[in-house]
Amino acid sequence: MAQIWRPLGRVVAPISNGSWWHSHASYPTPLARDDGSVRVFFSVRDAASRSCLASVDIALDGAEFSVQGAVRGPLFTPGARGAFDGDGVTVTSIVPDGDRLLAYYLGWMVGASVPFSNFIGLAVGDAEGERFERASVVPVIGRTPATPLTLGYPWVLRNDQSWRMWFGSHLCWGAQGLEMVHVIQQATSPDGRVWSPQDRIVIPLAGENDPAEFAVSRPAVLREEDGTFSMWYARRRPGYELGFAASADGLHWQRSDDNVRFAGAAGDWEDAERTYPAVFDHHGRRYMLYNGNGYGRTGFGIALLER
Repeated sequence: MAQIWRPLGRVVAPISNGSWWHSHASYPTPLARDDGSVRVFFSVRDAASRSCLASVDIALDGAEFSVQGAVRGPLFTPGARGAFDGDGVTVTSIVPDGDRLLAYYLGWMVGASVPFSNFIGLAVGDAEGERFERASVVPVIGRTPATPLTLGYPWVLRNDQSWRMWFGSHLCWGAQGLEMVHVIQQATSPDGRVWSPQDRIVIPLAGENDPAEFAVSRPAVLREEDGTFSMWYARRRPGYELGFAASADGLHWQRSDDNVRFAGAAGDWEDAERTYPAVFDHHGRRYMLYNGNGYGRTGFGIALLER
């Protein structure tokens, strides 16, 4: 069944404040708050293109939204020189855990023979997400036989005592530049800290169904009321688009990318591409945060699921 999403507008447009925020507002990630608002965490870049974490609050009322207050930041900054996250930190999943928040992120290392090497880290924040500290100076998922190259874009679901993560992973680099084969894999954990990546691809490339596609990334997963799973993700072919898959168990997925559709006219900030989705339910409605043109160069917006 087709999903019809109605854009409600752009939430944040990037600014340059002369210090920690020079460009981008990427990878919007929601956190529902007790007062009914939604705190959105997102990634910004400084003048050296190193990413750090910021947040903004929004109020939602059906098809209306409003930004509450100013953008806060930096809430979490790159690690030390030479660290796995020394060239940037990009949070893509926030999970409440008692009186704290667990923030799963990709740590950036700029490369020489390849453009970058990314691994998955964990930061711990207070309950309001005002400040985060890295849980360790090493990744929670780095290079393993199941994840030998570069990985990131983690999305974590907690169900009682079980934890599951879906993340993007390189199978190989191409001959030059950003040529790659990038797919989605899964990991499990007993506690949200120690993770075991599985040597299995859960969302492969479209292959002969779409030979232009070379990457699927930034999975956003919801557990539905009937126990099934829904996943939204970004596709590159070579520009960015949105995709969707459904699963009975979170491991075996059926893609139906054409089912993600948008109603109405696109704004000039999103008229070329939409990408990096984060889908959440709020007060009985379903919303999507997403980036527009330039994967964050023009900021991020929000859409409402009509049907």
